[in-house]
Amino acid sequence: MILQNKTAIVTGATRGIGHAIAVRFAKEGCDVAFCGRTRNEKMIAVEQELSALGVKAKGYATDVAEYEQAQAFVKDVLADFGKVDILVNNAGITDDSAVKRMTEEQFDRVMHTNLKSVFCMTKAIQPAMWRQGHGSIVNIGSVVGIAGNYNQANYAASKAAIIGFSKSCAKEFAARNIRVNVVAPGFVQTEMTADIPKELMDTWCSRIPMKRPGTVDEVAQACVFLASDMCPYITSVVLPVCGGMEDA
Repeated sequence: MILQNKTAIVTGATRGIGHAIAVRFAKEGCDVAFCGRTRNEKMIAVEQELSALGVKAKGYATDVAEYEQAQAFVKDVLADFGKVDILVNNAGITDDSAVKRMTEEQFDRVMHTNLKSVFCMTKAIQPAMWRQGHGSIVNIGSVVGIAGNYNQANYAASKAAIIGFSKSCAKEFAARNIRVNVVAPGFVQTEMTADIPKELMDTWCSRIPMKRPGTVDEVAQACVFLASDMCPYITSVVLPVCGGMEDA
C-alpha cells in the first residue's frame, strides 16, 4: 500500500471522481478527510465505506470556495488527524452555455466553485505543509482547460486558471518539498454521463483514440501516483488522463 501512514484531504468526495479518489486512497492505506456542502446520508455512507477499508475517515460539511470555511475545515482536520500529507482539490461544477447566451451569474458561479476553492484550500493547507517540510497537492483540472470546448467557456477558463495557479504554487512551494501537480481528465464515465444516449456516447468515443471513455478509478490511480513518494521529483506537471484526446 503506497500511501500507508499518510493523511489526505479530498474535496468533493461524495460522488464521481472525488469519491473514486477517496476510495482508491483508502485502499492504498491512506487516512482520508473529505467534505461536502452538507452532512447528509451520502456523506455518512462514504465515511462508513472508507472506514471499512481499515483507515481513519471523516466527512465534514463545508463550502471550500468560502475562505473562512476552508480555513476552519483545515484547522478541524489537523486537530482530528494530526497532519495532512496530501491535498486533492476536486470540488467543481459545470454550468454550460454558449458565450452569447451565458449569463454573468453562470460565469461567476463556475469560476467561484472551481477556481476559488483551489485557492482557498491551498492557502489553508500551505502553512501546515510548510512547517512539516513536505506535502503533495493534486489539483483536478480537465483537458477542456487545455484545448477548450464548445459551450464550456466558463468551465474551460476555470480549469485553465487552475493550471496556471498550480504551476505558480509549484515554484513557490518547491523549496519546502511541497509538490503541486494537475490531473486533467478527459471524457470520464460518471453518474452524470449514465443517461447519455448510446448514439451520442458512440459519437464522442469515436473521437477518442482509445475509443472509450475513461473510468473514475483510472483518474484516481493517476492521483495516487502524484500524491505518493514514487515521484518525489515531479512537480508543476499537468497529467492528461484522456485516452489520447486531441490537443490534450
